[in-house]
Formats: sequence, C-alpha cells, structure tokens
Amino acid sequence: MRRFTTVLTVLLGLFPISFGLQFLLLDPHGAAAGFGIDPWPTGTAAGYLAVKGIRDIVCGLIILVLFALGERRATGVVLAVAALIPFVDAIVVLTHDGTVATALGVHALTGVVVLVDAFLLLRERSTAATQPVPVGAHS
Repeated sequence: MRRFTTVLTVLLGLFPISFGLQFLLLDPHGAAAGFGIDPWPTGTAAGYLAVKGIRDIVCGLIILVLFALGERRATGVVLAVAALIPFVDAIVVLTHDGTVATALGVHALTGVVVLVDAFLLLRERSTAATQPVPVGAHS
C-alpha cells in the first residue's frame, strides 16, 4: 500500500503543476475552458488566469517538497486541507452555469481522490515502527 500511496502522492503533486503551467504559460484559455466555467475573463481580467496558474504550481510544489523531505504525515495533513480546493471548485462550477458532469466528474472526484490519499498517508506508521526489533536489541 505504501508504494501505491507514494505514486498517488507524486501524481497529486505533479497534476496541479501541469495545470498551473497551462494556465500561466502554455494555453491559458484552453485550460480555462477545461475548468468548467464559460466564458473566462478577457482583457485585463484575464490576469486571473495567471493568478490561478501560479497558485496551482505552488500547491503542487508544497506537496512534492514535503513528500521529498520524507514528511509523509505532514503531506497527508496538507492534502486533507488542500482537498477543499477541488470541492469548492465544484461548487463554483455549479453556481456559475457550468455542467454537473464537470463539477462532479472532474472537481469533486479529484477532491475524493485527494482525501483518500490524505487518509492513507495519515494512517501509515513510520518505517521504524513497522520494522521488527532485532534480537538482542531489547533493553
């Protein structure tokens, strides 16, 4: 299960970075269309696409940095809190004439996956706690 959680956590760190790069640099309006709200801001208001992009990148980096430092429990806590983002995104899509399919199938489902990963990370025992004590190491 630890390997599964490792792969899932890395993916949950990489996905927001890739979304952020789309919003910030690669294809802001294409990324915006995939979010589920139409039309997206234009003119000076289109600056919000860059704001969303950098926030996604930073969220992904926080997850990856904590995880790379071996802070699996802290990563689980951050993921549990960060799960609010996709759930609120789903609500925003629904309240701004987006489709139910996008709200639930993209955003809410992402929130569920993030919560599952957070739960799995938080219930892990440390590696030292799961290793048998060597013979003769008892005090």
